[in-house]
Amino acid sequence: MRTWFTLFFGIFSVMALSNAIVPVLPAFAYSSSLQGAIYSAYFLGAFASTLPAGLFSDRLGRVLFIRAGLGITFLTGLLLMVVTAPFAVIILRCIEGLGAGCFVASAMSAVNAGPEHRRMSGIFMALLNAGLVAGLVIAGWLGAKLAFPAAGIQVFAFCSLFPFVTSFLIRESPPSIPPSDTAGTLSAIAEYGRVWYSAVILIGVTGVVASLYPKFSLLSPDLVGIWIAGMSCATIAAVLVASRVAVPPERVICISAFLMAAGIIVTFFTPWGFILIGTLAGFVMISQMAILAGAKGQGVVMGLYSTAGYLGMTALPVMAGSIADGMGFAAAFAAAALLAITAAIGFGRFRRNGSVNVP
Repeated sequence: MRTWFTLFFGIFSVMALSNAIVPVLPAFAYSSSLQGAIYSAYFLGAFASTLPAGLFSDRLGRVLFIRAGLGITFLTGLLLMVVTAPFAVIILRCIEGLGAGCFVASAMSAVNAGPEHRRMSGIFMALLNAGLVAGLVIAGWLGAKLAFPAAGIQVFAFCSLFPFVTSFLIRESPPSIPPSDTAGTLSAIAEYGRVWYSAVILIGVTGVVASLYPKFSLLSPDLVGIWIAGMSCATIAAVLVASRVAVPPERVICISAFLMAAGIIVTFFTPWGFILIGTLAGFVMISQMAILAGAKGQGVVMGLYSTAGYLGMTALPVMAGSIADGMGFAAAFAAAALLAITAAIGFGRFRRNGSVNVP
């Protein structure tokens, strides 16, 4: 029970704190470039730490990195309550991302290695998305009602203290891979290449539509925020359903890739496409984790999975933005839709048990 509280409340707190600064970015920096740097610094840190944390959690134990991630999250949250200089905030956001990467990779490894991994991964991913929504909504509301812009950061920084404390009450897991056993890990990296690619693309395109929509739609910021939050809410519902439905995960990813391409086109015409994309993303993530549950070395596997997702969220919005600037929004949405379709390629080679037939 203490383990699940640490993992579940921990992922909620970490994700909520990561988004708590977003509604109040103008209080930390005046220029759009500095605001963008503050926002992106978190993802840079997370991208840098997820794979190493996953790799070493297999060799040194997961709990060490769970504690480190939660501790870094709490400390950076405290500092962000009082530090306002933009460049200092950028550094703190990068360190916060490093801590998040340590926690996410090791926590996902623990969740996906258990016998009830499908159901538990559904709860874990639901709370991850719930944290993202809570960070936006609660921090935005507190920032509008109070004279203290960092009130939301304060709330979620102290929320992260509770799972950090309980992490010292859970028993250390023995390392799942001896330090000398790297052949199995390298084999898993090559064997599940299509999963990594699908994670980059199908998770990344959710960031594409979210980043393009504010300027493309000309809607007010509050309405854009509601629709983007609606995408996360749809993902929460989808992961809870997908984690309880026994369907071939490779088939789900293949079908979802085509439907997500359609959802991107729908979003070009109506924001209701956000709900379709969020729903499909939930089914995709649970299916990807179900396939990866059979891999040896869950730490490095989940580290790779998280890294692939962060890579997609970092690179694809930049690519789509460049296309929109040069060729227009229609071309950017079309390019994202075509990329989503490519994520379906190769899943016909998966065996029924979830492994891959490597040529």
